[in-house]
Amino acid sequence: MFFNPPAFQETDIAALKERVAAAGLVTLITVGADGPIVGHLPLAYDRDAGPLGALTGHLSRANAQWRDTDVSKPALAMIMGEDAYVSPGWYPSKAEHGKAVPTWNYRTIYLRGRVAFFDDIDRLRQNVEALTARLESGSEIPWSVADAPADYLARQLKGIVGVQLAVEAIEGKSKLSQNRTPADQRGVAAALERSARAADRQVAVLMRANLARD
Repeated sequence: MFFNPPAFQETDIAALKERVAAAGLVTLITVGADGPIVGHLPLAYDRDAGPLGALTGHLSRANAQWRDTDVSKPALAMIMGEDAYVSPGWYPSKAEHGKAVPTWNYRTIYLRGRVAFFDDIDRLRQNVEALTARLESGSEIPWSVADAPADYLARQLKGIVGVQLAVEAIEGKSKLSQNRTPADQRGVAAALERSARAADRQVAVLMRANLARD
């Protein structure tokens, strides 16, 4: 599906499903007559809908992706995780032989499958309610779809189109310097832990956990 050397592959499907379920924004890539079409959508994941689950959400009716997509061709959803720049100066081995270049560490998940669009009002409302309930669950005073006036909500529902990706393949990649020595990995993790950037520190946590498993 994408370039994923063995050292970086994630094969724990259950763990990947957990991360997909916890994700917020998803990049949805479909194919039209003129090539790829890209959308950024909040999608809810039903891990029990088939062997690998399904992603369901909605997009604006004004968004041409639903009209221009060729549903006979596979679609791709991408979930980007933590990422961080890696300087070669953080490798202890650089002082020994100088054989090091800059790179980037990151985690990502790709989900491939067939996409379908729908505009049934009841189904749209159920999806919006489910997605809202999940995303509002951490709020002190959660907003509910029922909080909106009925006539206003009806107009809003008419302005969206539902989308569902039936997942046929799921693949994860965690590029966390596994192709370097343990000493180099620890050097990178230590440098990232000192960073003021939150995503850098998150990558350091992942690297430390990875080293502990080894």
